[in-house]
Amino acid sequence: MLKRDIYSELERWKEKKHRKPLILRGARQVGKTTLIKMFSGTYLNNIILNLENSKDRAYFEKTDNIKEIVESIFLSHNIEPDNETVLLFIDEIQESPEAIRLLRYFHEEYPQIHVIAAGSLLEFALKDVRSFPVGRVEYLYLYPFNFIEFLGAIQHKQALKQIEQIPINNFAHQTLLELYNQYVIVGGMPEVVKVYAENKSMLNLSDIYESLWGSYQDDVEKYARNNAEKKIIGHIIKTAAILIDKRIKFQGFGNSNYRSREVAEALRSLDSAQIIQLIYPVTATEPPLQADLKKSPRLQFLDTGLLNYALGIQADMIGVQDLNNTYKGAIIPHMVTQELIALSYKKRQKPNFWVREKAQAASEVDIVISYKNLIIPIEIKSGSSGSLKSLHQFINRSKHNYAIRIYAGKFRIEENKTPEGKNYFLMNLPYYLSSKIEGYVEYLIRVCP
Repeated sequence: MLKRDIYSELERWKEKKHRKPLILRGARQVGKTTLIKMFSGTYLNNIILNLENSKDRAYFEKTDNIKEIVESIFLSHNIEPDNETVLLFIDEIQESPEAIRLLRYFHEEYPQIHVIAAGSLLEFALKDVRSFPVGRVEYLYLYPFNFIEFLGAIQHKQALKQIEQIPINNFAHQTLLELYNQYVIVGGMPEVVKVYAENKSMLNLSDIYESLWGSYQDDVEKYARNNAEKKIIGHIIKTAAILIDKRIKFQGFGNSNYRSREVAEALRSLDSAQIIQLIYPVTATEPPLQADLKKSPRLQFLDTGLLNYALGIQADMIGVQDLNNTYKGAIIPHMVTQELIALSYKKRQKPNFWVREKAQAASEVDIVISYKNLIIPIEIKSGSSGSLKSLHQFINRSKHNYAIRIYAGKFRIEENKTPEGKNYFLMNLPYYLSSKIEGYVEYLIRVCP
């Protein structure tokens, strides 16, 4: 069993006085079932239902009387329902809209039972729920492994010890960069990480990538509302990888004849399933961050390892010192975005990028994030800090003087100046610290007031 950072959130949920049923959300194959089965070991008694199994699904389909359902489940598992040490885990809950609806009654009538539900494609299942239990359930979101979880999986205890230091000790830089390069190539899908951790080799991973990617393609009919959308989604899955380095247009996506509206609807379905997500830009330099849905988005795959496999570039990446030089500079920004997405356990939240689109003066900053009352610009770029033209455009328009450059070099903070003369602090952050960015922003503001 590979430990996940979100495990501590489950422990906090378990200790809550006013606990609500918990729904663990996330794409297929990111480890939801494995995580909850691992967590179930902290209970004296647990009941695990899988609603893909018709026998387990029948509990919720024969009656909507919650007392009868609970008594039936606990009777068949020979467990007393008043025992507070019982965890009821309802897996693949998307297979039963009735089970989703009835979660509210566990909260109201059986608060002593610890209930966790998990499922993929829940956004689609919710359309069939007659009365969703708003306010009576809690959510957590699970994503592919982040870099710190990857280090735990390969049992590199010294690297884990070093990466928890803020600021990082620069003597650890080369080791951490090499480990991060492994992570970027392999990705964070749990099955892939598990096999890689056992063998420390890429040789046995191709079949797993193919199986994972094939399973998402086979799920097309679960995302599509009709045969036409099924064909469009299939086309997007097959062609999206080659567009990862640029902002996309819906019209004629992937050299097709599909119309803008058709592609947009299909991409929104894939976004809901978290297989291929849409990342939209913002134009403001002050809070709140508000995505401009009228502007062209970027694409974000569920996992960078799957993206590398789809592009067929993994072999070429091995041994490259700075992976930002691979595939048109698109892979490292993709992985940084993936890690930032994975920081949002309690709600689904995607980072944005910043654009200023003026004739002959377009600017684009790779990522912007909110920190308290600030929007922090982040550029992912090798080379000298003087080449950060778009970031300088942002800083000139911002009321604060903080910026981040993520790159292959060592950690350092420098005082810098835009060509227009505005002084600012630039924190140069190695790639491998992407998942620690919140702590480093706090550190930057504290030491550079």
